[in-house]
Amino acid sequence: MPSDTAQPLVDRRQEQLEQWLAEQLGVRLSGQAAGSDAGFRRYFRYQHEGRSLIAMDAPADKEDCRPFIKVAAMLAQAGVHVPEILAQDLEQGFLLLSDLGLQTYLDVMNDPDFTLDQADSYFADATEALIKFQLSSQPGQLPPYDEALLRRELTLFPEWYLQRHLGLELDEELSQLLEDLFDQLVSQILPQQNVYVHRDYMPRNLMVNQGQGVGVLDFQDAVYGPVSYDISCLFKDAFISWPEQQVTQWLQRYWSMAQQAGLPVPAQFEDFQRDCDVMVTQRHLKVIGIFARICHRDGKPRYLADAPRFFDYLNTVAQRRPELPALTQLLVALDKRVQIS
Repeated sequence: MPSDTAQPLVDRRQEQLEQWLAEQLGVRLSGQAAGSDAGFRRYFRYQHEGRSLIAMDAPADKEDCRPFIKVAAMLAQAGVHVPEILAQDLEQGFLLLSDLGLQTYLDVMNDPDFTLDQADSYFADATEALIKFQLSSQPGQLPPYDEALLRRELTLFPEWYLQRHLGLELDEELSQLLEDLFDQLVSQILPQQNVYVHRDYMPRNLMVNQGQGVGVLDFQDAVYGPVSYDISCLFKDAFISWPEQQVTQWLQRYWSMAQQAGLPVPAQFEDFQRDCDVMVTQRHLKVIGIFARICHRDGKPRYLADAPRFFDYLNTVAQRRPELPALTQLLVALDKRVQIS
């Protein structure tokens, strides 16, 4: 957990934020925390003239607001509902945004009475919004999801999860298995066709937006990369799991809609599902590493509680993808060393 010495700095940041808001709105407001993310951004909710507003606090020495502003404009132009940017101060790291509401998809889906039929309707809206964004894709507008980035993300798994969290030594066997797996993943991901990629397109970042489909948040890390990425991310979430048969049906729906829309998905669904399995394996390994990093570096341990979910996902892929022999071998080798799932 963060130390007590950090609290005055946090308080000063909020004071600075509210002073800036007073300058923008002409009145001093008092807000309530509206959440944070796995990075350094925090959000506060304010009421002003009958309207709910969100202020983002993104310390300029740790976060860059410019990608958020750029991608928000791209999504809005594509017809996707995102927060409107009402005011900005890049030097201080403050943004004033319209409020998309109180309920995320994850909030609703965690209700014990939530049904698969309801999930089907929510995911239909999310799929439609995703396709709108992908159809607007143009090369050169967003950073490429290239080999260097893929491999940099993959190294988070051995560095932060295996070594830092589990305390494992990367002996010759583990090192070779990791190298083989990373090579197998990269070699099968790079040939995939590219579109705009949100990169965290999951229920936690999707807002229930009655009458307007779905609201989309947390898009500042968007890149130009594999068409299989976001839809795989949507159904293989960090915080909630779905029956595998249902996931396959949702993937088929997306694939059919994407084909009809002219997106560059494979001609056969089986090939697309394979691409999704390969892509999501890279993501799972990356996210496990990120969760370990924000636990040990940033003092946020709660995310690691969901690591077993990712190992379940990885085991599912390993069982049906002979194209990734090193994945099965790595999971077996890790099970011999420590109980990971």
